[in-house]
Amino acid sequence: MTQTHMQTQTNMQTQTNSTQAQTGERLLSLDFFRGLTMFLLIAAYTGLARYMRAPELEGTLIYKIGLQISHHPWNGLRFWDLIQPYFMFIVGVAIPYSYANRIKRGHTHARILKHAVRRSLLLLLFGWALVYKGPENDIFHFQNVLAQLSVTYLLAFLIMKKPARTQIIISLLMLAVTEAIYRLFPVEGFNHPFVANENFGTWLDLQYGGADLNGHWVSFNAIPTTAHTIWGVLAGQLLMSNKPARKKLLILVIAGVTGLVAGYALSTVTPIIKRICTSSFVLVSGGYTLLTLAFSYALIDILNQKRWILFFTVVGMNPLFIYLFASAGGARFLSEVVYPFTSTLFGWAGESTTGIFTSLTTLFLMWAICYWLYKKKIFIRI
Repeated sequence: MTQTHMQTQTNMQTQTNSTQAQTGERLLSLDFFRGLTMFLLIAAYTGLARYMRAPELEGTLIYKIGLQISHHPWNGLRFWDLIQPYFMFIVGVAIPYSYANRIKRGHTHARILKHAVRRSLLLLLFGWALVYKGPENDIFHFQNVLAQLSVTYLLAFLIMKKPARTQIIISLLMLAVTEAIYRLFPVEGFNHPFVANENFGTWLDLQYGGADLNGHWVSFNAIPTTAHTIWGVLAGQLLMSNKPARKKLLILVIAGVTGLVAGYALSTVTPIIKRICTSSFVLVSGGYTLLTLAFSYALIDILNQKRWILFFTVVGMNPLFIYLFASAGGARFLSEVVYPFTSTLFGWAGESTTGIFTSLTTLFLMWAICYWLYKKKIFIRI
């Protein structure tokens, strides 16, 4: 094959990839990234991290991994603190693709906007329903990921047609406003911006009776974490553009490194606290998120390493269903079904070992449900 012929084929492939991106067709690296994130999200409901952090395992590699797959108690960053930003970001990346597909099917912007508002309200409803305790304890809580997503998704959608510079400015303004509110909030007892339960976020939740005084999560997190979804939209628009693949990759890497440098530099004055989504946390986690997408894009869409991604992709094809299933009691039900078998097989090794195998088996069964839905071409959307 001559060099000219090879170059012609390369150019044709580049044009094909560009056309596919602009028409909103599937981005395999996004499918993988979403599937991996959802797999990790549902793993949390199996109790795996709790069993791995059992006192008898302290000092072992299993214990150290267990720490990394659980949230940091306050000021600091663990791997698990990136999962929610991953989720918010991935939703943002998917927005331009979904929008392009709907336009391709003949939908108007007004119709798509109506759908976005309806989806946002449903996410809010699902988020509230997941923590509803019954009529005797009728308290609203909006700290969970679906309730937060209902806000970030709609805000990011509303500004997605604005220039990239404008979207970036708006996202940074959200972080600046959040920083200012926390630092300048004057109410006595809640004017300590970076102290658990003594900050503006907790005060706001106390006003409607939905404060999380044990976990220290706050509903106001939806405002700063909107930056993750906006940055996801920008990444999606970049990947749909006609820029060469390697230039897209370079931009993602530069943006990711910039986020890390800015976030860690800011952490000298604003601590990295995931539970109240400080600006330093948003920047650092946003940087890691962009770099994770860049890695996925390079490996799967540029280097064409696709054979092994199906395991995670099938989970990402039904993200809302499997999240609702796991968090609404499905994971607990499967664990109760599995436990008699794992306790018989591994009971001799101790409670923590039995728990780990029970959690892993439960996780596999949830994956199997996703795989069955995938094979049956059942994809549940709202």
